[in-house]
Amino acid sequence: MLGKIEINQIKKILKDNIDNNFLAGGNLMIIKNGKEIFYHEDGLSDREAGLGIKRDSIFRLYSMSKPLTATALMILLERGEIDLYEPVSKYLPGFKDQMVDNGDSLVPTEREVTLKDLLSMTSGLVYGGTKKAGKDTGALFQEIDSRLFSDSPISTIEAMNKLGRCALAFQPGTSWEYGTSADVLGAVIEVVSGRRFGEFLKEELFEPLGMKDTGFWLPEEKRSRLVKTYGDNNNGDLEIYTGNNLGIIHQMDRDPAFESGGAGLVSTIDDYAKFTRMLMNNGSLGGVQILRPHTVKYLTSGTLNTIQQKSFDLWLTLSGHSYGNFMRVMTDCSKAGDLGSLGEYGWDGWLGAYFCNCPKEDLTFLFMMQKTDAGTTTLTRKLRNIILSSCSR
Repeated sequence: MLGKIEINQIKKILKDNIDNNFLAGGNLMIIKNGKEIFYHEDGLSDREAGLGIKRDSIFRLYSMSKPLTATALMILLERGEIDLYEPVSKYLPGFKDQMVDNGDSLVPTEREVTLKDLLSMTSGLVYGGTKKAGKDTGALFQEIDSRLFSDSPISTIEAMNKLGRCALAFQPGTSWEYGTSADVLGAVIEVVSGRRFGEFLKEELFEPLGMKDTGFWLPEEKRSRLVKTYGDNNNGDLEIYTGNNLGIIHQMDRDPAFESGGAGLVSTIDDYAKFTRMLMNNGSLGGVQILRPHTVKYLTSGTLNTIQQKSFDLWLTLSGHSYGNFMRVMTDCSKAGDLGSLGEYGWDGWLGAYFCNCPKEDLTFLFMMQKTDAGTTTLTRKLRNIILSSCSR
């Protein structure tokens, strides 16, 4: 368990990073054996106004939205409403007759992209880059961004049907690359359920778990709690960031037409802790069952085959991990660059939100911050190392 020495180390490292302008502020939470054993907050949510980070501060999750999307799909899986080997084109016709970037030319897909391909990021969909697939995807997100505040913003389903017309980076199932697969699943869930993706999440996941501050946008009475985003100004200080990225309205001040399953949600540390505890508790929390234990076991397992794993292994800071259902999964602690637990799983976001669940130790680590291009930072790994070394005993 965390002792006085470890607690002081955690507080000092976070404060030092704030004082050195690595981040403006953040909060973290440790849950052990189903009980919160540590919470700490430091720094500012708004440096210009001098407002401090609070327990109810609201953070943009970005890619930490992805595990919530995977969970939503598992709900449909349990109900028999989908089959993971179904082609995406069954629900989104834009994915019919896709083409693959083959260097100097485009070639037809050897088979269609399936829902399982999406969950494992083996679909060939990417986020960007200099090749045809990346350029196509980048152009689509530019179009989404350009129409965010117009009279005709692009909807979730329209956006994903357009994405289906973009070139794939590789033949489905033959490799692994991080990309837009979760956004596509958001649209699939919308088609299958007959409800807007955000409504499905609210009714099937957020409301049952009491995640009252999680969603794709914020009503006016909550916007003062939204943490400002900062980025490096290249002079050793932070500057405010206000851009709209990946089709996300940064201010979160309106119901978006495009609800991004890969990046669009906001939440608080307490809200997200309810989600992580539900997973740790085999799909239930507070007498409410979201998923059955067997489904949770599948959801939190690596799903890559040997060939796909070779591509994932190129991600240096995730050495010792595999991937599945939009989460990293620890498979070999000896190969990892930070202390870990066999079978631990979780993910992070572009602005630094991060979680991991360690089932063997019944331990959850949650950290929230808002800085561009943060992801899993050196700071996060240092905090993890203190906590995993102390709470795994």
